[in-house]
Amino acid sequence: MKLQDTIELMNSSDFKDRFKAEYCQLKIRRDGLKEMLKKYKEGTLEFTPNCDYDLLHTQLVYMEGYMVVLETRAEIENIKL
Repeated sequence: MKLQDTIELMNSSDFKDRFKAEYCQLKIRRDGLKEMLKKYKEGTLEFTPNCDYDLLHTQLVYMEGYMVVLETRAEIENIKL
């Protein structure tokens, strides 16, 4: 799934659809950052980041924590992710 695939859900009047879109967008971004960090460590990135590895890794940790919160909330609110 790509970010553009979440547009319809994000624009829905149903909060559960918007919630799913938020979760999907976060997962897409988290997966991209995870892949970037892997390449950063391997020295195979196609660009030189301005941020150091540790700061980007901290961002990943917070993103993963946010995902856990959304997953917990989805269980409570009966939202299938």
